[in-house]
Amino acid sequence: MNNKEKALFLVQLILGFIFFMHGLGKFQGGISNIAGWFASIGLPAGLAYVVATIELVGGLLMIAGLGTRVVAALFAAVMVGAIATVKGAAGLMGDGTHPGYEFELVLLVLSVFFVLAGPSAISLDRKLFKRGEQQ
Repeated sequence: MNNKEKALFLVQLILGFIFFMHGLGKFQGGISNIAGWFASIGLPAGLAYVVATIELVGGLLMIAGLGTRVVAALFAAVMVGAIATVKGAAGLMGDGTHPGYEFELVLLVLSVFFVLAGPSAISLDRKLFKRGEQQ
């Protein structure tokens, strides 16, 4: 495995870990509280469960490299939603009282990268299904 594949695997692991931890935090902190907050900003409360599940389960799948492109597309959709509904109003770097969306933008770009590039060489997608190779 070359250095490029090692780097790709590292990014895949970290992206999965970040999303997993965000999903875990939502469930541990009381998903009903998150659902209430979603409702308070005009989003369907049930969407909180969808987002938290995508983050939690998707994070584990991304770490394993299973369903990488689909999971990455779901992550990208979550980040577009976060930027459009919550973070975007404060601008890229924030407005002094609210954080900006620079972190979400990085997660969005990394997610789109995996949609386009596919999983690393160390992934279940490649090992089990012989698919996901870069084209």
